[in-house]
Amino acid sequence: MPVSDRMPTTGKGVAALLMAVLAWYASEMFRPLMPEGTNFGWFNEVNVALGLLSGWIVIGSRLGRGLSDGISAGLTGVAAMVFWAVFLQSSNEMLRLALERRYDGPVEGLVAVFEIAFDFVMKMAHVPLIALLVGGGIVIGIISEFVARRWS
Repeated sequence: MPVSDRMPTTGKGVAALLMAVLAWYASEMFRPLMPEGTNFGWFNEVNVALGLLSGWIVIGSRLGRGLSDGISAGLTGVAAMVFWAVFLQSSNEMLRLALERRYDGPVEGLVAVFEIAFDFVMKMAHVPLIALLVGGGIVIGIISEFVARRWS
């Protein structure tokens, strides 16, 4: 990775901000899919931070190579954000259950992370949420690519 890839650019900033907005709206769309009375805590804020990071790192590092690469960078950024969000939120849920003494050992807790993640992914299989994420990734990729070419 050249040193210039780590420099702040307008394209990276725009991608990060747009991914944060997408993460917030996707988190709000996911809330009704969970059981009533679920305590979400810092759910939206953690997902927004992941959106910022995936926009800056994943999308921002792939800008300036053309429209099709911008679109694929946007989709890759959304996929990375969803992966890390599911992993962190399922790990958090496992820790909550572990503090309630639901597991007999650490291996059972580690296995539970993947079981909880699978449950979250199955609940995310909601057409409007998937359409928001895919469409948002495409739009973010296009806008970020335009900004990267225009103001670089």
